[in-house]
Amino acid sequence: MSAQDDLGQDDGLAIGAQLQRAREAKGLSLDDVANRTRIPIRHLQNIEREEWDALPAATYAVGFTRNYANAVGLDGASLARNLRERIGGPSHRAAAPEYYAQADPARVPPKSLIFGVIFVAILIGAYLLWRSSTLGGFTSPTQPVDIPVEQAPPAAPAQPAAPPPQAATGQPVTLVATGDVWVRISEGPSGATIFTGIMAAGDRYQVPATAQHPILRTGRPQNLRAMVGAGDIGPLGAVEERVSVGLRPEELAARAQASPPPAPAPSGPPAAAPPAVPPQQ
Repeated sequence: MSAQDDLGQDDGLAIGAQLQRAREAKGLSLDDVANRTRIPIRHLQNIEREEWDALPAATYAVGFTRNYANAVGLDGASLARNLRERIGGPSHRAAAPEYYAQADPARVPPKSLIFGVIFVAILIGAYLLWRSSTLGGFTSPTQPVDIPVEQAPPAAPAQPAAPPPQAATGQPVTLVATGDVWVRISEGPSGATIFTGIMAAGDRYQVPATAQHPILRTGRPQNLRAMVGAGDIGPLGAVEERVSVGLRPEELAARAQASPPPAPAPSGPPAAAPPAVPPQQ
């Protein structure tokens, strides 16, 4: 092959020689060009030596040469076209080598922002898991601001007995929390929400007298006692489970009569058995 066949553009130098001269004229090292183009240094050395067979393929040779030329201020498209004619590469512009072009930093989100989003997502997930486990599987809605929940000391253990259902009508109904419990009270099974929120131990909530058919839903009925007037209905459940309880006073009184609380265990030691009387001889 004659020297004329190795000519690139401009002043009669070969393609590799043109690129090397332009690089040195700008005071750039191969490391500098590699950082700008993301082309490995060994491939840049192959291009300057015109060792085209050492490159992965003709498509890469053309694309690398174009990016190298643009990085050192030469006409990359012209050099790539000349090289394509020499080594028989494809006539269209190959997209694969463009992967090595330097990315625009302005379009890449900062790593701190990415890490911040991931950290916030982890915190939200951990919080929802904690709430789900502590509230018996319920997702706690937002407590309406119009419904007051007054703080009060825990109810005394001894309370008057619940009134009979016929005498309970019209008496106020009060819920007393003995532990953390999430509650939702609605007007009927699918009516408007009257109250929803978390009650802590000692909190008291009186059901509005205007409620026609209030229904309570909770996952911890064992942490909630019901009062009809001054009478104590007792806990609304024995174990942690999802329940739905009607809160009309006559319903609660009938519930207390149908399921009376267990009798308290004796506080003192059991009485000693009388001594055995020996049989008559």
